[in-house]
Amino acid sequence: MTNKIIPSELTETEFLATFGGVFEKSPWIAEALCQSGMVEAYNSADGLHNAMAGIFKASTHERRLNVLLAHPDLAGKLAQRGELTPESTNEQKSAGLDQLTPEEFLQFQDLNTAYMDKHGFPFIIAVKGLTKSEILTQFKIRVNNSNPVEFDEACMQVEKIAKLRITEILD
Repeated sequence: MTNKIIPSELTETEFLATFGGVFEKSPWIAEALCQSGMVEAYNSADGLHNAMAGIFKASTHERRLNVLLAHPDLAGKLAQRGELTPESTNEQKSAGLDQLTPEEFLQFQDLNTAYMDKHGFPFIIAVKGLTKSEILTQFKIRVNNSNPVEFDEACMQVEKIAKLRITEILD
């Protein structure tokens, strides 16, 4: 039997080790939450996510952009080299992005390039529960969005990914 994680009872070091990666390579969000003081409301996935997402939403455009830029391309070079975070590796694998046909791989590469060229940050989608074809469909639609619309969508996806990661840790 494993011990249930109770966020408000963790030391700052334990909290950062456990939750510092829920926003991709952006432990500053977890650090800010610790510095604001841990409360029992953070012991549920919803409570913890709301608090961390609130810090993300209240941050400057530049800081949120940096969180977006911390995300890897889907089925990109980092994935091919095995250099993704463990969380991203598991998420991309769950959607079958580690088993693309050569044609699918080329589609992802072309879309990654077009998206980055247009928007200035990688395409971000919470892939858990989605198929390769569903992801590609969304990719093809969203690459055509305006920059402000897509920035907001990418931020919402980042928050969704964080919620999924927090839920997985606490369950």
